[in-house]
Amino acid sequence: MMYQSNFMATAAQLAMDNVTSGDGGPFGCVIVKDNQVIAQGHNQVLIDHDPTAHGEIVAIRRAGQVLKTHDLTGCVLYTSAYPCPMCLSAIIWANIKTVYYGNTAKDAAEIGFRDDAIYQYIEAGLEGPTLNLSQHDRSLTLPAFTAYQDQQRTLY
Repeated sequence: MMYQSNFMATAAQLAMDNVTSGDGGPFGCVIVKDNQVIAQGHNQVLIDHDPTAHGEIVAIRRAGQVLKTHDLTGCVLYTSAYPCPMCLSAIIWANIKTVYYGNTAKDAAEIGFRDDAIYQYIEAGLEGPTLNLSQHDRSLTLPAFTAYQDQQRTLY
């Protein structure tokens, strides 16, 4: 699907509406399939007390409910800003292959959001003061993976 500015205009309006609603940050998102909006979302971090309630995440959850699937293959996502690492991961997990965005991660950093800092942490090999990430007790957690793999073999 080719880029259509009317869908970005909707995402931008959702972001602007969120500035006055106070639900969260100035971020909006629209998910389109077959040239139809199937879901939209805006940042709801503050109203939901949920740090994962970004516009893209909210829209992806709604799209999954509308389509009754976790696989959003064939959908296109329009978002008012470059997706943060969490949203980017969710987009990839949802099998969305095309994303159009407005503002950059640098634009978000300039108004106080940490997207760019998280990308820098990832680029630095997950090293630094952002997060202490440490593996322990794999022998306790691996059996669930083995059981899942065995279950999948019997199902397919």
